[in-house]
Amino acid sequence: MTSLSPADAERLRSAFQRCRDMDGTLNEQLRAYADASREVFPDYGEAVDRLVERLGGNGGGESAPRPGDAMPPFVLPDESGRLLTLTALLENGPIAVMFFRGHWCPYCRLNVRAVVQALDRIETMGARIVAIMPETQEYTRQFKAESGAPFPILTDLDNGYALSLNLAIWLGAEIQGLLSHQDMAKYHGNDGWMLPIPAVFVVGRNGIVTARFVDPDFRKRMEVDDLLVALESAGRAN
Repeated sequence: MTSLSPADAERLRSAFQRCRDMDGTLNEQLRAYADASREVFPDYGEAVDRLVERLGGNGGGESAPRPGDAMPPFVLPDESGRLLTLTALLENGPIAVMFFRGHWCPYCRLNVRAVVQALDRIETMGARIVAIMPETQEYTRQFKAESGAPFPILTDLDNGYALSLNLAIWLGAEIQGLLSHQDMAKYHGNDGWMLPIPAVFVVGRNGIVTARFVDPDFRKRMEVDDLLVALESAGRAN
């Protein structure tokens, strides 16, 4: 089991750029990157397969809020340190609460880019996006700047909110070893190696979840077209 070499890291950066610029849906881009990553770093791809199998066997994310449930409230700081609440974010319309793993995650970077590209349509229907990550504000600011995201990116330090939604997972020793080139302790302000399962909760103005996407395989995300349909439906229902 080895960590990523500098040469392979450069190959992955090139693969990311190719996948980012290709035509296709978000999940087509994600699959293309997953395939390229497996070629460059097969140990990691196989370890992720085992992690996903373990999480699936344990019902990872299954008990997170479902349509019809009230979305648990939060008070979290954005990238500038301003505290935001779920209640305040819902005042003007439905929102999509999106959980990302971190600024370093190429799948999250592809995901947020696709959402940013759809923002005109999202805002036209009176909806909003809010992102949540377990990283300190230094890195949420970096993620925001690099993605061009105009929406808030909140810090869920120690995964407290993700834990309350049954989304937080421990990556395990095998993944830790393979990702040793990433300074997670610095990114998170702790060395717990906990990450949220990437997820989307569409929440109506009444605070009720109207749609969700939760998959323990972080290589899969909610398609942007599905997000748009869910937000439009939430707007009509409220």
